[in-house]
Amino acid sequence: MLEKLPVNFIDILMGAPYNFDRVTLLITHYNRSKSLEHLLKRCAEEDLSFEEIVISDDGSKPEHLSYVKSLQQIYTFRLITTPVNKGLGANINRGQDAVKTRYTLYVQEDFEPTCDFAPNFINAIKLMDTESWDIIRFYTFPWAPFPYLKDYKLGYAEMLFKPTLLHLNHLKFRLYSDHPHLRRSNFFQKFGRYIEGQRGDPTEYNMCMQFIRKNGRALMFNGSPELFLHEHGAIEPNTMVRSKWKLSNSFFVSVMRNLYLKGKVVNSTIKLKKLN
Repeated sequence: MLEKLPVNFIDILMGAPYNFDRVTLLITHYNRSKSLEHLLKRCAEEDLSFEEIVISDDGSKPEHLSYVKSLQQIYTFRLITTPVNKGLGANINRGQDAVKTRYTLYVQEDFEPTCDFAPNFINAIKLMDTESWDIIRFYTFPWAPFPYLKDYKLGYAEMLFKPTLLHLNHLKFRLYSDHPHLRRSNFFQKFGRYIEGQRGDPTEYNMCMQFIRKNGRALMFNGSPELFLHEHGAIEPNTMVRSKWKLSNSFFVSVMRNLYLKGKVVNSTIKLKKLN
C-alpha cells in the first residue's frame, strides 16, 4: 500500500525533507544580503529542498555582492550577476532565463516561508500537474486583497477578472503579482517578457496587463494560515522607492488618490479593449 503513495507524501510520513525536484526557487536580490540570508535560512529550517536555487542579483553594491557570494559556502545556489543595476524587469528576465526546470517558485529576497508553506505547496504542484493554471499565488498584502475570488479546492481560490466598469476596484488588475508564486517556466512564451528600464511599479503593472490580455489563469491560496511573511523583522530597508503622495495619510490626499485610482480603472479598461 505504501509504495502507491505519492513520493512527497511518503516523505511527510517518514519525517523526511520536502524535496521539490522539478522546481527551481528563483530569488531576485538587490542590496539586501541579510534579508536574502534570512530567506535561505528559513528555507533550510523548514527542510525545503529544490532541484536548484537561482539567485539573480541586479548589480548590488560590492559589500552586498561579496556577502551573497560568502553564503554559497553555506547554501547551495547558482548566482547570476550583472555589473550594472538594470531594474526589476531585467532582473526577473535574467533569472527566469537561467531556470531549467518545469516549474519556477518565484520569491523576492524580503519574503520568508512559514511552516504551513510546504504542505500547501505540494497541493499547488498537484494542481499545476493536473490542470491548466498559469500561476498559483501564495501571498498578497493584507491591506490590498484581490477583490474577486471564487473558492476552488485544496485551500485555493480562483482569481476572477471582472472586465466591466461595474467592478471598479482597481486591484482587479492585479491578477498577476510578483509576490511569491509558482509558475510554469515557459511563462514568457505565453505572456511575454518583463519590460526593462522602468521603475518597479509600472514594470509589474505592465505584466499584469499582459497576463489579462493573454487570458492568464490564476489561483491564490485562500486558507487561514499564512504561507509567507513579508519583511518579517524588517531586517533591511526596502529598496523600492515610491512617491510620497502614495503613502500620505492626509484626508485631501486620500480623496485625490481614490479619484485617481477610479480613473485608472477606466483608463486601464479602455486600454485593454483597444489592445484586444
